[in-house]
Amino acid sequence: MSIFLPIAGVQMPAYLVLGLGGIVGLLSGLFGVGGGFLLTPLLMMTGVPPAVAAASDTNQIVAASASGTLAHGRAGNVDFRLGLVMLVGGMIGGTTGTSLVRLLRQLGNFDFTVKIIYVVMLLGVGSFMFLESFNAMRKKGEQAQARSSRGPGLAQRLPFRAYFATSGIECSVVALFGLGFLIGMLAALMGVGGGFIMLPVMIYVLRIPTLKAVGTSLFTTVFTAINVTLANSVVNETVDLVLALLLLLGSSVGAQIGVRIGRMLKAEQLRIVFSLIVLGVMVKMAHDLLVTPSSLIVLGGGH
Repeated sequence: MSIFLPIAGVQMPAYLVLGLGGIVGLLSGLFGVGGGFLLTPLLMMTGVPPAVAAASDTNQIVAASASGTLAHGRAGNVDFRLGLVMLVGGMIGGTTGTSLVRLLRQLGNFDFTVKIIYVVMLLGVGSFMFLESFNAMRKKGEQAQARSSRGPGLAQRLPFRAYFATSGIECSVVALFGLGFLIGMLAALMGVGGGFIMLPVMIYVLRIPTLKAVGTSLFTTVFTAINVTLANSVVNETVDLVLALLLLLGSSVGAQIGVRIGRMLKAEQLRIVFSLIVLGVMVKMAHDLLVTPSSLIVLGGGH
C-alpha cells in the first residue's frame, strides 16, 4: 500500500517507511543512540527531500531517547547536572543551526551542504570508533591500564571547573557548554538528536564511564531533538507528520528487538558493528556525491 507524504511531496510504500523506522529502531536499541544519523540519509536515498528528511526524523528520536532516558534514570546512569549544562548549549546551538538551515535553503545550497557534513562526520566517528574498538578487542588489559593513566584533557583544564558526582569527573562548565552548542547546531543541520556525536565525546573527550555516558547522552538528546523539531516545524515548515508517525511506529517495534539482541553481544563487538554501519552509510553518500555529476549540477544550481 502506497501513501502520499504531503510535505515531502512524494508517494512511498507504507511498508518501506515502517521498515526504515524498524531498522533504525533496531540499531537504536542496540547502540543507545537516536539513530537519526542513519535514518536521515536513508530517507534521502528513497527520494525524500533532505530538508524534510532531516526535520521529520527528529520526531522518532524524541520518543526513542525519552524511553531510554527513563530506563537509564532508574538505574542511576543519568548525570542530570552535567547534562543540563550541555543541554543549554545544545538548545542555543540548535536554534542557531535552524536559522542556518533557512539561510542555506534560500541560497539553494542546503542539500549539498548536508551531504558534505554527513560524509565528514560519519567518516570521523566511524573510523575512530572502529580503531578504538579493534584495539580494545586485541589488547583489553593494556588499553584499560593506558586509559586509567592518562592525564587531564583540555575539557578538564579549562576554567570554571565543577565536580559532577554521578559521572565522577571534574570538568570545565565552559567546555561542556561549547560542546553542547556545537552538537546542537550539527543536530539541526543533520536532522539528528546528536547522540552519535555526543556519545563518543562523553566517553573519549570528557572521559565519562560508558553507561553514564549513554544515559546522559540520551537525556540531552531528548530535549535537543524536541527543540530542533519545533524550530523546523515553525520556522522552516519541513516536518511531514505522516512520515514522522510511520517512522515512530516502526522504530518503537525495532527498538525492543534491538535491546534484546544487544544483551547477547559484548561492548567491543557492538562498537565494531556500529562503526562498520556508520562507515557503510558514509561510503554510499560519498559515492553519490563523487560519482553522480548530474546531481551536483542540480544542487549547485539551487534547483
